Amino acid sequence: MIKTQQLVADCPCGSLKPYLDCCGRYHNGEDAPSPEALMRSRFSAFSLQLADYLRATWHPSTRPSTLDLDDSTQWLALQIFASEVAKQVGQVQFQAIYRQASQWGYLQENSEFVREGSRWYYLQGQTQQGTLKPGRNEACPCGSGRKFKACCL
Repeated sequence: MIKTQQLVADCPCGSLKPYLDCCGRYHNGEDAPSPEALMRSRFSAFSLQLADYLRATWHPSTRPSTLDLDDSTQWLALQIFASEVAKQVGQVQFQAIYRQASQWGYLQENSEFVREGSRWYYLQGQTQQGTLKPGRNEACPCGSGRKFKACCL
């Protein structure tokens, strides 16, 4: 079980739920009930730099031996495009927005999950990355709903 003392009001996954009622439950040891819930909790773990949780939810057959979370990457917004479950396997398609120094980027992934017993594990994913160049009057990529110039510029 991984304990986190993060005092985060809203969950980083974008669910609009309080952190402790959303991904915080999974970070504190409860099994995620679906691939989408696990994906959201893993995004929140990247956002909160919970490397132990990320490794614990990575399937042992594809888990890296070490995981260094770069302090300069801020994971800011998550959008789930699709989520499917078929018996003991699942897939989630998502886009995550991040900021690294003054650069904005996105990571799109088609993730694969596998269920063993009562636990879902991240298996692997096909990724695509790109750069975002938000205009001053566009919606801020952080997901705040405000214009970029009034938020993160």
